[in-house]
Amino acid sequence: MRQSEMLLPTLKEVPADADISSHQLLIRAGFIRKVAAGMYSFLPIGNRVLRNVEAIVREEMDKARAHEMNMTVLQPAEWWQETGRWHSYGPELMRMQDRHEREFALGATHEEEITAIIRDEVKSYKQLPLTLYQIQSKFRDEKRPRFGLLRGREFLMKDAYSFHGSYESLDKAYERMFQAYTNIFSRLGLNFRAVIADSGEMGGKDNHEFMVLSDVGEDTIAYSDTSRYAANIEMAPVEQTYETSTEEPKELEKVATPNCKTMAEAADALGHTLAEGIKALMFNVDGKLVMVLTRGDHEVNDVKLKNLYDADMIELASEEETRNALGTGFGSVGPINVSDDVEIVADNAVKAMVNVTCGANEDGYHFTHVTPDHDFNVSHYADLRFIQEGDPSPDGQGTIQFAKGIEVGHVFKLGTRYAEPMKAKFLDENGKANTVIMGCYGIGISRTLASIVEQYHDEKGITWPSNIAPYKVHLLALNIKKEEQQELAERIYSKLQDAGVDVLFDDRKERAGVKFADSDLVGIPLRITVGKRAAEGVVEMKERHSGEQDEVEEKEILDRITSFLKQS
Repeated sequence: MRQSEMLLPTLKEVPADADISSHQLLIRAGFIRKVAAGMYSFLPIGNRVLRNVEAIVREEMDKARAHEMNMTVLQPAEWWQETGRWHSYGPELMRMQDRHEREFALGATHEEEITAIIRDEVKSYKQLPLTLYQIQSKFRDEKRPRFGLLRGREFLMKDAYSFHGSYESLDKAYERMFQAYTNIFSRLGLNFRAVIADSGEMGGKDNHEFMVLSDVGEDTIAYSDTSRYAANIEMAPVEQTYETSTEEPKELEKVATPNCKTMAEAADALGHTLAEGIKALMFNVDGKLVMVLTRGDHEVNDVKLKNLYDADMIELASEEETRNALGTGFGSVGPINVSDDVEIVADNAVKAMVNVTCGANEDGYHFTHVTPDHDFNVSHYADLRFIQEGDPSPDGQGTIQFAKGIEVGHVFKLGTRYAEPMKAKFLDENGKANTVIMGCYGIGISRTLASIVEQYHDEKGITWPSNIAPYKVHLLALNIKKEEQQELAERIYSKLQDAGVDVLFDDRKERAGVKFADSDLVGIPLRITVGKRAAEGVVEMKERHSGEQDEVEEKEILDRITSFLKQS
């Protein structure tokens, strides 16, 4: 491809609204352009990278015995109403009406549509198992779209769904997909971890997120420093034994703590550490008020709380709700003298506490010498806190460390979460009707592309891995007006094309400095520069990632390129 005939608009300046490297570089290098908040067009060179990523995904999906299809972007509201997600999915679901006032959703995900198809088309156990996938744009009305392709309102995704007559069959498909994802992200050259994750709005259980390690990631990974254990921080269980003090409980004492609104302020006022106080937070759990207690230096894990109650919705109670239930606002909430209408649950660490402090349910006051199960009752103790760095690893090997990660893939065992309400059934070998069992497997294609840039760039620009780069070779003719340079560059360009090498030929009438800067910015793995020794048939060959360069004779060029591509 001749660069003079290509839409490749590079920029010198960093866009004002681009905060992270991938966002900045993909715009500056001419891969994407912003249309609206969270919405981007892929320009020709960006589209080539997308297609290369897709090709790897398709190859691994084929190996995993999945079959590609293409579903609709608009989905009837009736399907979402059958599963209950028309309302529960929330404002991220983009809804609309046609001219007949029929309601539709723009596809945020496709569990409902694929289940409807299977319900209509699969009738017998003989048609199972079955795995289907598509690569398609998805739409979610993100409240705060940011970080370019990492959090958008329109994005490209590969979503796959498997259908089974037994959980044993689902387990086998899950393992195949897990391995396929491992292969995909390994082939893309990413530094990633597969971590235990929460299903969230998707439902189901037994699932893993594939996380690309990056400081700009919005998710926190808890991992062992000596084993392969890794989990999303929301899902990491706390496997820790707390020793109860042998100290005898003392008499309660109410102490004034004016202007103390936080645990840290109360601890300072009362002269103790955070670990010597009980933190109490009020939650609304499916319409019921629940007080959750943790040690002062711990944080409530709302996912664990949701799972404890098998709840559809949990959220922090408002200050008004808290005051109506307890007679106090935030800052003085505590478990003593609480109405029976408020259930009290506590993290396991609280059970071991003796003679500590807590809010007195009176503005500006706290109790000291508080002992759980002596001064108040707890209905249930459970693991309700976030794991912390330095805690024992849940697998019993090493201690927990934290890392930031970008979620690029997610595999779920959905079970009958969607098939049950949508009545997707099949007849088994005995003629009995059974509900189809499902798995779900997603990869954010455009998000993966951005994640690659986060891990593959330097101060000059992108450094694409060769298997997904938009082109393998960037051919530069430094002065196209010089006949010997133009002739040699044209000969090399023709030879590379004839040999099937993807080459971008910079034949523009631009200064050498502009061409070098653009080449570094775009990040094609191998650069061939036709310059001052063109009359001798000698060019400069430079590897973008390593920076290694050498002078090469024309006759050696193809062999050197072939050798480089085999090794990279």
